[in-house]
Amino acid sequence: AATAPRIPPSRLALHHFDSSYSLQLKDLWPSVRAGLLCEQKYGALLNNFTSVDHVAQELELLDATDFVSEAPQKARRSQQGTAAEEVSPPLPAAIRSNIKCYTFPRGDITRFHPARPDTLGLFNYYLLDAASLLPVLALNVEPDDFVLDLCAAPGGKTLALLQTGVCGHLAANDISISRTKRLYQVLHSYVPKEIREIVSVMSYDGRDWGQLGGGTFHKVLVDVPCTTDRHSVMEEVNNIFHKRRTKERQMLPMLQLQLLMAGILATKPGGKVVYSTCSLSPLQNEYVIERAVEIAETQFNISIHVEDLSHFRTLFQDTFSFFSDCRLGELVLPHLTANFGPMYFCKLSRM
Repeated sequence: AATAPRIPPSRLALHHFDSSYSLQLKDLWPSVRAGLLCEQKYGALLNNFTSVDHVAQELELLDATDFVSEAPQKARRSQQGTAAEEVSPPLPAAIRSNIKCYTFPRGDITRFHPARPDTLGLFNYYLLDAASLLPVLALNVEPDDFVLDLCAAPGGKTLALLQTGVCGHLAANDISISRTKRLYQVLHSYVPKEIREIVSVMSYDGRDWGQLGGGTFHKVLVDVPCTTDRHSVMEEVNNIFHKRRTKERQMLPMLQLQLLMAGILATKPGGKVVYSTCSLSPLQNEYVIERAVEIAETQFNISIHVEDLSHFRTLFQDTFSFFSDCRLGELVLPHLTANFGPMYFCKLSRM
């Protein structure tokens, strides 16, 4: 029998994060570290393809609230309390979404009950890290958009994209055949047949998508493989900090850059790309964005504009803990009172 590694991968991950993130996050690192090592908080993404009203009422009786619809109302109230010259710009339509996701208040560690199927066998909500909806909200899918989810499995963000109710067509791709099976399961458990017909599930290497379908999509989500920081410090199985996966881990920023470039090339001029990870690492976040913008310009003569998403911080500060010093994009930090994330997301416009 194989002997267990002397130092578990989760311990190696924590050593690595202690040395790198303490420099990046400084005084914030101890509280972020504590959050990573404690039970993650979840949100309940309501399934709009079932009758959601009674589900919403049940969740509200438990003191959960829909953080998506609640946020603009709270922001407007806070705007009314500021001087006229300080009022921030009008809230973008991006947040007026059909997506509904219930969360318990800060500090409340109540767990949601498992989802139940309705009479048609469709489950009434999907449990996920509520922060993972922020990239989908940032993408701002509009009626009849052709949308690509480049690294779609296991399917939470794909399901959220469909909950907008406005996708013209959704291409859901993942290189892993086994993970694509999980994606199929999610679609069949949550989405009626007539809606599934607008979804194409594929298993291509996402890095090749620029050649497969260049300039085709209005909106592209690039939710890349990463060090999955929370998983890395909590689980030994499938941990990227295992000694035998060292090379794979070191190559992650290159893979992420290649996937983001493929996403940019798959987008129509005037289209939007949202890049996301569940890592705190600037090497996997801002540096990938900066390099992609540079390569798009120098090698493909494509001008990319990095959009300002700071209004997300204003809108969702009651639900999530944001890092205020992100150079590009936004980063949700784990925190014991709001233990979502990490989730990095950045929005690019192809000019």
